[in-house]
Amino acid sequence: MNKVDHILDARKVILEEARSLETLAQSLADPFNRALELILAAKGRVAVTGMGKSGHIARKVAATLASTGSPAYFIHPAEAGHGDLGMLEPRLDVLLAFSNSGETLELGAILEYAARQGLPVIGVTQNAQSRLGRYSDIVLVLPKVAEASPLPFAPTVSTTMMLALGDALAMSLLIARGFTVEDFYQYHPQGQIGSRLMAVSDIMHSGEAMPLASPDELMSSALVTMTGKRLGCLGVVENGRLIGIITDGDLRRRMGPDLLVSPTKSIMTRDPISFSPQTMVAKALAVMRQKEITNAFVMAPTGEPLGVIHIHDCLAAGVG
Repeated sequence: MNKVDHILDARKVILEEARSLETLAQSLADPFNRALELILAAKGRVAVTGMGKSGHIARKVAATLASTGSPAYFIHPAEAGHGDLGMLEPRLDVLLAFSNSGETLELGAILEYAARQGLPVIGVTQNAQSRLGRYSDIVLVLPKVAEASPLPFAPTVSTTMMLALGDALAMSLLIARGFTVEDFYQYHPQGQIGSRLMAVSDIMHSGEAMPLASPDELMSSALVTMTGKRLGCLGVVENGRLIGIITDGDLRRRMGPDLLVSPTKSIMTRDPISFSPQTMVAKALAVMRQKEITNAFVMAPTGEPLGVIHIHDCLAAGVG
């Protein structure tokens, strides 16, 4: 078989899975809304379970839910009957169970426990009349689409639909909860995602590290502060509010015999670019590059300087 045949086979699989997702999207109806409301009303967490390939999907769905504002965990159905049922919180948690056939034997213990304890169950299966379907309070029925495989029992299309349905639940819950970028950062402080979602308040130089001076302070004194703080700028503050900034560029432009005896207010740039503490570092970096500046103050709504950032701080944080 030549390479073109391999590509054609691969393309067929991908297209069949894509078509299954279109079918799934069109099949969504009121049970999806009820499942969403059930999770939103839960006082506990979403316990996600599944066996085999469905179990791998369940683990991913649990992780996605947990990282987007819907507390969740994975419970292994085979381990459930050996003590892990203690992970479940009756009358608090919601069980979300994945099984394409709905007849997975290992789900028996956890489904029976849910029935005894009054734990609501959302079942995801192709067979609403299956054991999982009968135990479920809400059944999200997957369209009966053939697997994209010469072997009819190799999970391909079915697991793709499960994954997409789990993502659809997670994102719908995210929207319903009003989950924000700032909330997302709280759960992703590390790695590339964390650095892109980091706020300027996380990297700013604050307190005694801020180079500040009064409007009437002479530059001979202000330069000592500016040099000592080693940030290449100086904030000019009047009545607690930032009214201007002096940068290395300002000094070069005003260099002359009278520089040291001039007050800071005669050298400063008024109404400098500043950021709120919640501004994402990535956004601040983009603005600083566009405006060709290397420093900016972080300010409270009242105009009080809270900190100062340098473009090198943004780059050191892994942004850019």
